[in-house]
Amino acid sequence: MTEMTTSPTRNATVTLREITAETLRSILELEVGPDQDELVAPNAVSIAQAHFSNHAWFRAIYADETPVGFVMLSDKPEIPKYYLWRYMIDARYQKMGFGRRALELVIDYVRTRPNATEMFLSYVPKETGPKEFYQKLGFVDTGREEDGELEMRLVL
Repeated sequence: MTEMTTSPTRNATVTLREITAETLRSILELEVGPDQDELVAPNAVSIAQAHFSNHAWFRAIYADETPVGFVMLSDKPEIPKYYLWRYMIDARYQKMGFGRRALELVIDYVRTRPNATEMFLSYVPKETGPKEFYQKLGFVDTGREEDGELEMRLVL
């Protein structure tokens, strides 16, 4: 049984929520478009990895009462390197402003963490990739590449 009853509108309130046994299936059903499949792991993989990690902070992204995406951070206050590990908005809800508002909430969360001065992420350099999206939020390329992904940094 999924939670989605009506499609949210652009002016929906975006929130980050813990994933529960009751909401898990609806988060697992979220998918990016076929042209983005190779850019981000499925949510099932991300949630499984999170449960076996001591430093994963993960949330479902909601627009009003509809789950629209997933986010996961590597949250290691002892190192103060905060890394956007996974980020996805379901294909049905892209280009509605939810992704930007949700990432702003994530950045606000990171700013509350101990010794947080910068936030990192990496992306697959493809035409359909998220580079411009991240740039609009203030992330800049660091020049580092790992496993075919390029790193970006945001000074907080």
